[in-house]
Amino acid sequence: MTKSVNPFNLPRHKRLAEPLLKFGNADPETFGLHPLQGLLDNGPFGKLRLASVSNPIRIAFVGQQSMLGRLRHLVNELNSRHQPKERKNYLPEYPGFDRIFEVSIAKARDDAAIILPDALDSRVESSSAPHRVLAEALTGALSSLRSQRHDFDVVFMGVPAKWHQGFGGTDEDDFDLHDHLKAYSASAGMPLQIIRDDRALDYYCRCSVMWRLAIATYTKAGGVPWALANTRPKTAYVGIDYALRSSTDAPSRFAICCAQVFDSDGAGLDFIAYEAEDVSVFRRNPFMHKEQMLKLMARSLSIYQSCHAGDLPQRVVVFKNTEFRKPEIEGCLAAFRNVQDVELLQVQESHGWQGMLFSQPKSAERHPCHRGQILPLGDHEALLWTQGNIPEMAGNRGYFYKEGKGIPSPLLITRFAGRGDFFDVCEEALALTKMNWNNDGPYTRLPVTLEYADVLAQVIKRMPKLEAKPYPVRLFM
Repeated sequence: MTKSVNPFNLPRHKRLAEPLLKFGNADPETFGLHPLQGLLDNGPFGKLRLASVSNPIRIAFVGQQSMLGRLRHLVNELNSRHQPKERKNYLPEYPGFDRIFEVSIAKARDDAAIILPDALDSRVESSSAPHRVLAEALTGALSSLRSQRHDFDVVFMGVPAKWHQGFGGTDEDDFDLHDHLKAYSASAGMPLQIIRDDRALDYYCRCSVMWRLAIATYTKAGGVPWALANTRPKTAYVGIDYALRSSTDAPSRFAICCAQVFDSDGAGLDFIAYEAEDVSVFRRNPFMHKEQMLKLMARSLSIYQSCHAGDLPQRVVVFKNTEFRKPEIEGCLAAFRNVQDVELLQVQESHGWQGMLFSQPKSAERHPCHRGQILPLGDHEALLWTQGNIPEMAGNRGYFYKEGKGIPSPLLITRFAGRGDFFDVCEEALALTKMNWNNDGPYTRLPVTLEYADVLAQVIKRMPKLEAKPYPVRLFM
């Protein structure tokens, strides 16, 4: 037997290339790895689309009198230059909103501002249910804005930390103020940006705040900051997640099943939600029957077709964080019976696997393993590191690890249906970790289809009325 030259190398292990992004220039030479630098060099991908956002993007305000002054100053900050004070090996200078997105941002008319009474402080402090007091006051303010809806594009709502006792509810009512406000504003068709004084207003690195807030505001106004550069054409990416409505009678609870759809450009489309009664529960996780899954996937397919002149995708890739049970597989395949290729993938975060980088035997590197490494465990199962070192983004330093410390844990990806190259499917999952527009970092841990589907499910379950229609993702960011 021939002894291996490198016995510390793992069989079939490889590193996937860091996915490229495309911006406001169709020339492939302008594709890049760095989302913020790509915006600076080429503008947003959305500028290639006709009238994607209004110019200027008009901001309405909700808050107490003292808060409104700070919110208006925040708009001025968005139009100014800022130097980074943190993450200097990643964060570039912020040059101003119009320089990045080629549209301006401005305060809306004076009547598109709702002043909350100062007496709200004492009402929140003295109430036995402060979350209900806050919810009523803030949704009432949003309701008052609806009559001026044609005068603004995005709402900035100032929520001070002094109201912290009203941010959550009791275990019995399963209340979350953020999700409650998002559910209400989305139902009203108003993009909402919640501003905390202990976060966005007081954070010391204004450059970091401006980048994150600017990207989120541009997206909520209808823009697309960047898209994926290298994906297979005519592919629809779907993320599925569930949420259970709270109920004292646990068996009677029903699931809110969310499916969020991306196209092959990685540009966000809409999502749909489906109230599925009589769901099966296995190991505390909800699962749909064949007919329920067929209905959800058929609606997802109609979202894609409505944005592509009625054409069917050639491929559909479905991500879920729980296994695909047989009735769910049958429902998916029935819904996509006219689609050439269907991939059904489970993506697990918790599994017990970790990995360290060795360049020679018995000597671990000081830095974590590289992002994009993949280790097959079988023909249809692999570990994929979506966190880790990205030396291509580090410049002269040769090392960039977003998390800063700790050992990155991989995702465990299992395929339940599909016939394409499994490495290619994992490469698509890696690329979709760069598509969260509510974030200024180079990636998130999960593919954005699952990131958004989880957030959407939690918000949707708090909507008073769930309509059988597609919802724009930007309303829930």
